[in-house]
Formats: sequence, C-alpha cells, structure tokens
Amino acid sequence: MPRGPMRAVARLALIGIAAVAAIVLVRTAVFTADDPAVEPAPTFALRAGAAERLATAIRIPTITPTAGTPADTEPFAALHAYLRAEYPLVHAAMRREPVGDASALFTWAGSDATLDALLLSAHVDVVPIETGAGARWTYPPFSGAIADGFVWGRGALDDKASVFAIFEALESLCARGFRPARTLLVALGHDEEAGGAAGAARIAGLLRQRRTRVAVVLDEGGVIADGLLPGLRDPVALVGLAEKGSVTVQLTARGPGGHSSMPPANGPIGALSEAIARLEANQMPPRLAGPTRALFDRIGPRLPFVQRAAIANLWLAEPLLLRRLAASPSTNAAIRTTTAVTMFDAGVTPNVLPAEARAVVNFRVLPGDTTGAVLEHVRQVVADPAIAVAPVGPAFEPSPVSSTGSGGYRALARAIRATMPEVVVAPYLVPGATDARHYRDVAIDAYRFLPLRLTPADVERLHGVDERVSIAQYEQAIAVYRTLIEEYAGAAAPSR
Repeated sequence: MPRGPMRAVARLALIGIAAVAAIVLVRTAVFTADDPAVEPAPTFALRAGAAERLATAIRIPTITPTAGTPADTEPFAALHAYLRAEYPLVHAAMRREPVGDASALFTWAGSDATLDALLLSAHVDVVPIETGAGARWTYPPFSGAIADGFVWGRGALDDKASVFAIFEALESLCARGFRPARTLLVALGHDEEAGGAAGAARIAGLLRQRRTRVAVVLDEGGVIADGLLPGLRDPVALVGLAEKGSVTVQLTARGPGGHSSMPPANGPIGALSEAIARLEANQMPPRLAGPTRALFDRIGPRLPFVQRAAIANLWLAEPLLLRRLAASPSTNAAIRTTTAVTMFDAGVTPNVLPAEARAVVNFRVLPGDTTGAVLEHVRQVVADPAIAVAPVGPAFEPSPVSSTGSGGYRALARAIRATMPEVVVAPYLVPGATDARHYRDVAIDAYRFLPLRLTPADVERLHGVDERVSIAQYEQAIAVYRTLIEEYAGAAAPSR
C-alpha cells in the first residue's frame, strides 16, 4: 500500500482508539454510586438473654432426617416447646399450626385484609456432624458455648440464628403493643437441609389450598458479605432475588465384563471417564444476566478504577470479565449452569473387568436455562450411544427472579440500611437451594437474606467445623427483622 493511504488508515485507527478510550472514560466517570440517605431505625432495648436463648436452642440436636430413615422427632418437639416457653407473647398473638412431623406455621392476622401477607421463613433442622470431626471443634458441636463474643455450635449460622432472631423481634414488638396491618406469617420448616418436601413444601401447600395471598417471602440465602467480594471494601448485603435450579444425571456405561487378563481396548470405566472429561471440558455457556448483572451494576461504582471501568463498559469488556469470573468456583457459579461430578461407581475386585460403570453429575441450573436443556446438553456432549443418560432423584427449575422495585424489597433495603448505614444493599443469585423455592406459587416475590455479617473464614464454618455467630451481629439481625416487620407489616405499610 502506498505511504499516503497507509497514513490515512493509521490516522483512522488512532481516531477510533481515541474515540473508544473517550467513551470508556466518560462511561466510567458517570458510573457512580447512588445511596439515598435513610433515617436511622429507632433504638430499642434488646430483651435480656437473647444470646443465651440461642445457645440453649443449639444444645437441642435437631438434626436433619436422613433419607430412608424415620426422623427423630423428640429434639424437634423439645425445640418447639422451648419456643413456646421463651416467647409467650408471640404464641399468644399468633395462631400456631403444626405441619407434618415437626414444622409449624404461625399466623398473625392483619387489620387490613386488602394487604397481601409477609411470610418470614426459617428452618429448625441442622446438618449432622461429620464422623470424627467433633474433635476438631473448639467447643463441642452441640454445646451452645458462649465464649469470645460468639455463640458456638451447629445451627448458630444455619439457621437457628434466623429462627430465634425473628422470634426475639416479634416478642419485643408484642411487648410494646404492636399490631400488624398486613397479615404476618412465620413458617418454620424441619427438613430444609434434606430438600424441604415434608416441611416448607407442605406449608406452601396449605397456603395454596387456603388461597392465602403472600406479597413477600423472606428466607435465608444471602448474607452481609465482608471481604467476600475482591476489591470491595464496603460490606454488601447480598439479597437473593432468585436461586438456581438443580438436576442430577446418571451416566451408565456397560460392557461384557470378564477377566482382567484379556481386557478390551476401552471398557466401561474408560468410556465413562472420557464422557465425564468431555462434560467438564464443555460446560454450558456463561452469561452475565439477571441478579448477577444487577449485583455488578450495584457494586461496580465502588470497585477500583480498572474493575469499575470494565463493569461500566460491558459492551466492550464483558467477554474478558466472564473469563475472569469463570476462573473462580464461587464466581463461576454466578454466571453459568455448573457441572459437578459427585459420584463414580465401578468394579468389585482388581482382576475382574466391570460389566457396568456409573457416574452421577449434579447441575445447578442458572435462571434462563432449564433442566430439559441441561439433559439435552449432556446427551450432545456425551455423544455416545453406548452410554445411557438419565435424570435421577428430585429436580427443580430455577426460581423466578424477584423484583427490586417492589415495596417489599424497598422495605428490606431500608431496614438493612436504617440499622447498618455503612452497608450497601445489592441483588444476588443464590447458588444453592432454600425453602423459599417452595413458595413460588403462593408469593409474588421471594427474597433470600439473613442479616448476619460474614467474612470468608465465617463462610467456611457453614456446614463445617466451628460454626458460630457473633453476639453483636446476632443482635443486629434482631434489629433488622424488627425494623422490617414494623415498616412492612405495620399500619403505614405500602401496598406491596
């Protein structure tokens, strides 16, 4: 190319680069945080002994029923008896109905029948202690020890802190004569850790049968993230707008079997291993959408410049951001339907070729995908007619995405910031499953948030060793629930 045209092309390229740079800088400059001031919540005297009551509840081992075995209902009955004894005003104000083996629904009828109900959901069951792990706990798992500013024991975070913070808030409201305009429901499930079929699902069925109108469900799921999001100094209240679905697939490869001295070129184990490798190498595509996109829109202005510029200019940087998010298991779960090989079974002895090999793969389904699409993806990637592909166990679709414009979300956001003004409230996608999904047909919106501040070290304690909750944080959670109930279920409650 002659020198003149080459210079023209170079000038055009420079102009294009300068234009892109200018757009990036301008979009980054106007990408700022907007946090309207919130009036502080009124202070109130916390009822004495809140931490001790939680600690006593932890000492009652309400362990999740194991699949295929009858539930030990005695600890659950003891916990419900303890709730009756310690929260007499709540039990006087609210109608309590036992549901199933050990769940319960509490109803406090509101004065305005035109307002849809607020449902607070929590679960009383806890996961068991792994065999041999008890010795690694600083205090015994069901000791309910109070030490170093914490309440220790299984359930301190998941989910007895939520159960008892709700009841502490309600008892204090009853004591000062509060009466709701909006009907208030409290649903206590007893088998959330096993899927909730006998607890929350039956409560939801009861509400559906009665045609109870629920505006908002608030359940566990998100937390106040302190140091969980790289580059972000501010604590963030992660309010789950949705949760992922789940489907489990079994892959089965068969062969003639026989003696190991005369093996085929590729037996069932080899064929199945290759199929698993293909599934792990060809996962479902990532997307920055829904609650995850809303989360980045919310926290982006608070990130360092390079990250802020990337989020402000997703039209340019989205592919790069997706690659970076996919590199970490925790963030990868927020942008795609994940593939997790969880079980592999083949062979009985070293000198016998197995006639069958089985693998189990669990997929957590991103909103926008479906369990049917996952099964089709597996069949296409496995691409081997000799390997059978079939769903096993319970499956459920991703939940609907709840609104950030509803009166319920706004009331929750105000309750959080009125008690903790330094906290940023942001939407979130819950990667696991909660009882909230069972209420999808009876509630307009479902939010998943437990108002406890957790660090990365705290997250490892969930279902792990040394589960504990800060007493100060627990008392803060009581204040959030109390403020939410007063605002959203009180006489001045918004219509939604």
